Amino acid sequence: MITNKIDSSTILVVDNIDSTLNDLVSFYPKHLVRIIKNEEKEEFLITQATLAIKEAYIASNEKKYIFLCGTTFRNEAQNSLLKVLEEPPMNVVFIILTTSKSSILPTIYSRIPYLYLKKSHLKDESPLDIKKLDLKDIYNFLKENQKVSKSEAKEIIESILLKVKIQDLTLTQSQLEFFSKSIKLLELNSRPVNVLTTLLLSLSNQKTKF
Repeated sequence: MITNKIDSSTILVVDNIDSTLNDLVSFYPKHLVRIIKNEEKEEFLITQATLAIKEAYIASNEKKYIFLCGTTFRNEAQNSLLKVLEEPPMNVVFIILTTSKSSILPTIYSRIPYLYLKKSHLKDESPLDIKKLDLKDIYNFLKENQKVSKSEAKEIIESILLKVKIQDLTLTQSQLEFFSKSIKLLELNSRPVNVLTTLLLSLSNQKTKF
């Protein structure tokens, strides 16, 4: 349950979007709240993204809170939101509610703080040392994870990105895009081990840029 007002742009990973939304909106004046969600299904589409962008650019003298809700977010919708999320207009706060962290592109949740509020246990950081990643580490890791499922591969990618944050490494734009592409390839049913191999080799080859 949310017990405090959230006053800056944040991603919330929750068990139930509607109940969390009900808890949250009670902290704000009604006229300063905008809720954008797909009323027909639980997927956030480009239509909702377009509405969010239009709403963001409607000037307000008071801080306005725009809630973006969806159990899943289409990649094209997120890509269209990236600029306004990075540089929101004055007095605009975005609060993203979703039930799965893997539904949010790494290019977004690497820039916006997130709170994991699900009752289930938070995934651990990756055991890999990204700063010192070499071919031997990659080989051993892939050998242990060669039969992972698509959902497990997504969790591994999330754990790697979490480790990047913990080690305070700065990703280049191309590296961030590699994380996003990895998620997209998994959605297109590419073999998980192949996706993980490409991602880890990319990090190993570019680690001198961190």
